[in-house]
Amino acid sequence: MIGTDVVVAGCALALAVTAGLLVHEWTHALVLRLAGIEHTVEYFPDSTDDGGGVFAVLARCPWALVRPQPTGHEPAWHLRVAALVPLSLALPILLLGLSGHVPTDNVVVSAALIGWLACAIPSPQDFSVAFYAHRILELENVSGSNSPSSAADERNPAVSHSRAD
Repeated sequence: MIGTDVVVAGCALALAVTAGLLVHEWTHALVLRLAGIEHTVEYFPDSTDDGGGVFAVLARCPWALVRPQPTGHEPAWHLRVAALVPLSLALPILLLGLSGHVPTDNVVVSAALIGWLACAIPSPQDFSVAFYAHRILELENVSGSNSPSSAADERNPAVSHSRAD
C-alpha cells in the first residue's frame, strides 16, 4: 500500500462514509413514511456561515437529520424500528462476506466497506429514541401539539424526558 493506493483508499473511504450517512438518514425517513409518521429531513442543520470553510462545516454539524413529528397516537414500535433500521445497511456486506465474495485483498474495497459499515451503526440519538419511544409519544400526547419544538427531538429525546419528570 504505497503512494496512490493510500490516496485511492482514502477517497473510497470518504465516499462510502458520505453515501452511508445519507442512506442512514434516508432509512429512518423511509420507515417513518411507511408508518405514516410525519417527518422532516434536514441537510446540514444548525450550520452557520461563520467562516472556516467547507471542511469546518462538515466537521461541526450533522450532515443530515430526520425529525419525526409524531401525533402521540402511533405505536412506539414504529419509532423504535425507524431508529434502528440503519442496522440493515450491514446486511448486504454480511451476506457477501458469508458467501465469500468480499475481496479482502483489495485495500480500496476494504476501505469502502469499512466506511459503509460504520454508517450502519445507529447513533446514540438513535438508541435513545429506540429506548424512550414510549416516553416521546407520552410527551406528545400531553403537549397535544404537532410542532417539532414541542415534540421530543430525535437529536436529544432524553432531555425532553428529564423535563417531563
